[in-house]
Amino acid sequence: MQILKTENKKSNILPLFAVATFGLNIFALLLLMFHGSMLQALKQQLTPQSLVQLIDGQAITVDPKPSFERYPETIRRFVGETMSLMLTWSDQQPPQTAWDISSQMVSNNIKQKLLLEITSLKSGSQFQTINKGSEYVLVIDSISQPTKITEGTWKVEMYAHQLSFTNYDKLGVSSSFNKQIFVQVVDESLTSLPDKPLSWHLAAYRLGEARLQIYNICDIKDKNCS
Repeated sequence: MQILKTENKKSNILPLFAVATFGLNIFALLLLMFHGSMLQALKQQLTPQSLVQLIDGQAITVDPKPSFERYPETIRRFVGETMSLMLTWSDQQPPQTAWDISSQMVSNNIKQKLLLEITSLKSGSQFQTINKGSEYVLVIDSISQPTKITEGTWKVEMYAHQLSFTNYDKLGVSSSFNKQIFVQVVDESLTSLPDKPLSWHLAAYRLGEARLQIYNICDIKDKNCS
């Protein structure tokens, strides 16, 4: 009789033990899910923006992007400011100086081709120098939204013209510069600063922080350009 009671007690405890064990497992699972959701929320709070300190002392916050991605406005600004730096000249910033600085953002395989095309804009005098009182300014009419080609490469269409002024011609002469411009991501900045940087060196350095490079430029009507 005593043996029967002991067996009954054991049989009554086993279901309770099973229920308790199941309950603990459910609790542990819920706890892990809760911790997972908390970690995910914390990650979203910590990673949406990163602090970036610029060379001029400014500090900005930016959204993190994979290394091969760029915002459309970053690409458009890089193209516009690079070409403006390249094609805006004066006796303080002669064409050769502008080219030496801005060509850091241009792929080596197209530098010679692009330099010849830019040189043709400045007819009647040497590319290395500029007459005192002369000024050339690139005026950008529009830059299209970037068209993605592959991961890390885009194309934009830029419509612009270069105005040239002299002391004797205040109205200026206009030369069109309408181009398809192809841009690619690079692993690191291609620009550097000299020991005593001037304003255009700083401008180029800020452009280089986008880690982009122009790898091809074609006429706006060229259908075979890629």
